[in-house]
Amino acid sequence: MAIKEILYNNNKFRISYKLVNNKANKNMIFLHGWGSNKEIMAMAFQKYFKDYNHIYIDLPGFGASINEHILKTKDYANIVDIFLHNLNTMDKNQHLIVVGHSFGGKIALLLKYEIILLSSAGILLPKPLKVRLKIIIAKISKFLPFKINLLRADDAKNLNSVMYNIFKNVVDEDFSMQYKTFNYKATIFWGANDNATPLKSYYIICDLMPNAKSHILQGDHYFFLKQGETIERLYYDK
Repeated sequence: MAIKEILYNNNKFRISYKLVNNKANKNMIFLHGWGSNKEIMAMAFQKYFKDYNHIYIDLPGFGASINEHILKTKDYANIVDIFLHNLNTMDKNQHLIVVGHSFGGKIALLLKYEIILLSSAGILLPKPLKVRLKIIIAKISKFLPFKINLLRADDAKNLNSVMYNIFKNVVDEDFSMQYKTFNYKATIFWGANDNATPLKSYYIICDLMPNAKSHILQGDHYFFLKQGETIERLYYDK
């Protein structure tokens, strides 16, 4: 594990990352989803895409990258971009692919590189009745003299105040326009049984990105964990 310190908005961020040098002339950076880390992405892909050097990072507030600042998705994208431009081992003229899972997919959309999306977030769907009721109760609970942590979404439980505020910033962002206006090569992969980012989101994104190659694979939100070889093969298929 290595640490790269960068400066963004006059704040220092220490980004934990892992570099896999395959002695290639192309690079691939992996952005994990909410609540995840670089090890999950490395577990899935380190054995594959050997014609690329791999860069696995912990986004600020996850894994070993500590964060004390309230951020939005755009801030995460800016931080990743600064990180890449300050990484001494990366030739700025080499081809780069950004692989983004879920929240990491939203970040990938904001970067000006080719992308591979894995069950990407950012499509707003009608919330189930159970969730809508929890939101109503949560709003009422603000006036109560005690906290009801059970009302938090699963992804928001056990978060410190900074990360909880970030979660509130990013959870209901509509990235439809970002998908529609993305001008670089894109390949989309999705889990057929994904409940976190439902298959309906996949079909909407495919409509918004008609030139992207797209594939549905067996599995849930983490379908890619044991399908790195399949993803590599389908990526290269003509």
